[in-house]
Amino acid sequence: MIEAIRDAHQDKQQIKRQLRKDFLTKRRQLPHEVWRQKNLAICDRLSNWQIFQQAQNILAFTSFRQEPDLSTLWQRFPEKNWGFARCIEKDLMWHQVAIADFSNQMQLGAFNILEPHPDLPPMDLGNIDLILIPAVAGDRQGYRLGYGGGFYDRWLPHSTGLKAGIIFDEFYVDELPHDPWDVPLDAIFTDSKALMLGLL
Repeated sequence: MIEAIRDAHQDKQQIKRQLRKDFLTKRRQLPHEVWRQKNLAICDRLSNWQIFQQAQNILAFTSFRQEPDLSTLWQRFPEKNWGFARCIEKDLMWHQVAIADFSNQMQLGAFNILEPHPDLPPMDLGNIDLILIPAVAGDRQGYRLGYGGGFYDRWLPHSTGLKAGIIFDEFYVDELPHDPWDVPLDAIFTDSKALMLGLL
């Protein structure tokens, strides 16, 4: 019985690795102008979302490896309190970043990802309205496929705030393999869709 469970888990992880590889290859092949237009479409969709408009304390991410780029969004709404994460060993540490001074307050960090300077004030994680979450892919049940590092998997169960996954249309699928401990998203935004999964 234990061996069967272990084998099933290993099979699932192998499927995840192959899906991740395929999706990332497809994402890297997006022409730059197509990628740019998709980014703008996602930012427009989020800008018009009532929950985003009402949110004051927002956690976001900087684009890496041709992820959706949300910089247009925080540039449009610099008055909101924006938080970005640093990777500390196996954990995420969130800092408040002043958008008006964004370029000076961010630096290249772990994995060559743009992240906040460690001296910046921490975000109050007990008072978060909205979390914009990166993903390789997402499905109709709200499950996301991450990069395999487990940073968000470890952090999300302890987080507060509405959880919105941000992906391109091509990576929204019917079903992804997931584990019992995976936390489903409340919403998924793509360049053509706004899916309110946990908000129905």
